[in-house]
Amino acid sequence: MAGNSKRRGATRQRASGNPTAGSGGRVRRGLEGKGPTPRAEDRPYHKAHKRIQAQKRAAATGEARRSSAGGRAGQGGRAGDRPEWIVGRNPVVETLRSGVPVKTVQVAERIERDDRVREILRLATDLGIPLLEVTRGELDRLTSGAVHQGVAAQVPAYIYADPEELVADAFGTGEPPLLVALDGVTDPRNLGAVVRSAAAFGAHGVVVPERRSAAMTAAAWKTSAGAAVRVPVARAVNLTRTLRSYQQAGLTVVGLAAEGADDLADLTDLDGPVVLVAGSEGKGLSRLVRETADQLVRIPMRSGTESLNAGVAAGIALYEVARHRAARPAAE
Repeated sequence: MAGNSKRRGATRQRASGNPTAGSGGRVRRGLEGKGPTPRAEDRPYHKAHKRIQAQKRAAATGEARRSSAGGRAGQGGRAGDRPEWIVGRNPVVETLRSGVPVKTVQVAERIERDDRVREILRLATDLGIPLLEVTRGELDRLTSGAVHQGVAAQVPAYIYADPEELVADAFGTGEPPLLVALDGVTDPRNLGAVVRSAAAFGAHGVVVPERRSAAMTAAAWKTSAGAAVRVPVARAVNLTRTLRSYQQAGLTVVGLAAEGADDLADLTDLDGPVVLVAGSEGKGLSRLVRETADQLVRIPMRSGTESLNAGVAAGIALYEVARHRAARPAAE
């Protein structure tokens, strides 16, 4: 019979207390709401708000980096990424002997003082380089676990020259500018070798691209044997564009390529402003650089001989330019 069912929920249950009492306005106030809903980007826990805050932080960080780079550029160029460590007793001795600028020399506690360590301590003292004694654990941390043999030298971040200022300074010497550009050379030891050859044969500077190129790391400093102190290295945002600007300034762009039409020794205009361009051992010059070059020349070699790396090729070319310029006045 209706109303007498024992099923759960079939009958209406009345609330305890006074069934006729009102809500006292609680329901009405609850329905009034709390004003307009805030926008998604104004709600701290919303994804849109977090995304906007992240964008603001990224923009602020980028501005700080640009300001820092501008400050360094005002001091003569762009700086490298960070200081480098040269580790091991023989490498540190060679670095100090060659005149590479060293910030500090760090020596592990209770190190066995053989002839190399004693020379390191003497050279650092004579050159006025700070000597720090640290634990082996600290030296491991600083050198990222390299085999340091208890000795490490810190080389400061390199300050790169501006490519346009490099040419202006070369013209300012009163000599025909002689520059070397590297295209796609990624081994810092090759870069160091080119810098050393540039110093030996009177070049006014070296140009490397900013991307996909070797930088002036500790390995480059070491291979240059201190020549990087005397020969400026510039970084170009776009190497092809920089070479074209050099052409407009009056420099002849000479590319070293195995497929060159002429031998390097046959060139007759090396006494004028010249920029020599060397490519990587594997790929050589890039297409755009080959198309930009005024001349492509080859270094004659015996058949079957493998290609030369950039350091060797640039050294031979620089010697040929220096020989040609030295012989020119006598011929006239």
